[in-house]
Amino acid sequence: MDLLSALWVGYPLWVWLMFFALVIGLLAFDLGVLHKDQHEITVSESLKLSAFYIFMGLAFGAWLWWYRGATAGMEYITGYLIEKSLSMDNVFVIALIFSSLGVPRMYQHRVLFWGILGVILMRAVMIGLGAVLVAKYQGVLVLFGAFLIFTGVKMLIADDEHGKIEDNKFYQWLRKHMRFTPTLHNEKFWVRGEDHGLAKGWWATPLFLTLILVETADLVFAVDSIPAIFAITQDPFIVYTSNIFAILGLRALYFALAAMVHRFHYLKYALSVVLVFIGVKVGLVYFNHEGFTDFKIPTAVSLGVTFGLLLAGVLYSLWKTRGETANTETH
Repeated sequence: MDLLSALWVGYPLWVWLMFFALVIGLLAFDLGVLHKDQHEITVSESLKLSAFYIFMGLAFGAWLWWYRGATAGMEYITGYLIEKSLSMDNVFVIALIFSSLGVPRMYQHRVLFWGILGVILMRAVMIGLGAVLVAKYQGVLVLFGAFLIFTGVKMLIADDEHGKIEDNKFYQWLRKHMRFTPTLHNEKFWVRGEDHGLAKGWWATPLFLTLILVETADLVFAVDSIPAIFAITQDPFIVYTSNIFAILGLRALYFALAAMVHRFHYLKYALSVVLVFIGVKVGLVYFNHEGFTDFKIPTAVSLGVTFGLLLAGVLYSLWKTRGETANTETH
């Protein structure tokens, strides 16, 4: 029983099964019903689907609040807000990838959908490793805190310029070591070369290249977001579920957000302060554990500060960028 408890990090197996069943059900409904036929996602459809995912994410948080108490509920909501906000820059990068590789909007949803499956597995592995490290070596929390403070300061002073995809070393390596067709082949990731005037065998399409780059971008951003949520709570279930629900909702919102991501330019300053605040909080968790201090930042205060800073960042960005037009297009 102790082994099973450790394996499921203190939650009954049925709770995990319920979560995965809910996520699989949402993805099946998304792909099998809402997007059974390939079509271009409109801004209106994107907003409606995003509102649905946000409702489901917050409803799950409400259930967790009821099931595990107010602290767990507030930790989930704080983690959800942080993941959602940190992913904003990821939206810009994904839009840049789509634009650079000439992926029509009609096929972008397919890439984002299959990208979600990769995220679910990738985040599970990374969060599992993080949980083991935190459980065995409390000093890792200090490293997480220092990393978050460094990231926050770097975000504050860094420019917003993203390099060209063609200059990316990983993109160049993929182009050199894999066979890609010169053009897209509708929604297909792989095609047989002999059917399209190419050398015999299977060829990856630019759509598959896009999927790899999107997954890589997710991996890079997870390095920031996962330590940030571990700073809020060391409960792997809350870390993982808040991550997945936030990403599900963000992917749904992508088609509306990509067209107006420039309107959130000043959000990064609020995010930088949030990261520094969380970095300090996670350091205090370690020093409290070691008995150096008994000063704690209550979960309710963490939620209030995070929500207040992010809301201020969004509102200020929308006010400062009113009347501006986007300078990055997605096909």
